[in-house]
Amino acid sequence: MESASELVEFPLLLTPIDSHYRACTIPYRFPSDNPRKPTPTEISWIDLFLNSIPSFKKRAESDTSVPDAASKAEKFAQRYADILEDFKKDPESHGGPPDCILLCRLRELILRELGFSDIFKKVKDEENAKAISLFENVVRVNDAIEDEGKRIDNLVRGIFAGNIFDLGSAQLAEVFSKDGMSFLASCQNLVPRPWVIDDLDAFKVKWSKKLWKKASFCVHKSIKQEVIIFVDNSGADIILGILPFARELLRRGSQVVLAANDLPSINDVTYPELVEIISKLKDEGGNLVGVSSSNLLIANSGNDLPVIDLTRVSQELAYLANDADLVVLEGMVSSSLGIIGNFYYSYVGF
Repeated sequence: MESASELVEFPLLLTPIDSHYRACTIPYRFPSDNPRKPTPTEISWIDLFLNSIPSFKKRAESDTSVPDAASKAEKFAQRYADILEDFKKDPESHGGPPDCILLCRLRELILRELGFSDIFKKVKDEENAKAISLFENVVRVNDAIEDEGKRIDNLVRGIFAGNIFDLGSAQLAEVFSKDGMSFLASCQNLVPRPWVIDDLDAFKVKWSKKLWKKASFCVHKSIKQEVIIFVDNSGADIILGILPFARELLRRGSQVVLAANDLPSINDVTYPELVEIISKLKDEGGNLVGVSSSNLLIANSGNDLPVIDLTRVSQELAYLANDADLVVLEGMVSSSLGIIGNFYYSYVGF
């Protein structure tokens, strides 16, 4: 299911990796737990994925690219529910014990075996078109904020607001199906600071003083800061949240690498889709609303799931990230159970 080329470790992870990094943030079980009995955390996650089945089934039923989609969607729902119930009886079944990556992978395996390659394609295309029409207005609002600190505040809030467009969450999928999602309304309804984990002020200091330690050398030998951004969802998330932030980095002279999934998974943006989005947003001169995109690169992360394992990324991304000054992982959050992945991410030299 992943990229055909060999996947490698993200080069900026601290070593030994086993003691510094795990892709799934929440410990599902401990060595003292009974291996034949599911833990309360495992039960919570299994139930979360069980609750998401109806929304995935509905998306699959409406996939016009798959013959007999309704019947196959029913098979998906039954097979996946059976596997999840099996985990409750025996957590070591189906390659367990379960964690978020395994639960996501099994869901994608069943969908793809039944012929569903991208059940969210229609909604992704629709939301991308809406967000593209709003992009210029969003960046001009940001550009009009003269105070740099306040502008960064606004850009970061835009990232948070855009990331709400996550249809992997059963609750958010239900809200979206009923009322849709407004980027501007999401911006206005964000929880006020201070947030539970809030390092924004420290980030703004480094931003203003350019304190990121390492510098990557471009071909023409001038020193540029290099930023790697792991992107998440399609629509407002990538176009109105991440891209205005990336554009601001480009405007201040950084080289920006956007890393997107290799294959479709829920409504996450894929590498080919992101290439198309950027192409539509650029003008004839290759600019993003007046800012050159010559230092913007798009990379295939090698990932095919909603949660990325940084011990398994594409060789292309590993090469580009080797001299990065800043790494941004956006998303990886469940509205029900907190942070899913890559919270305990230790890296070199930032």
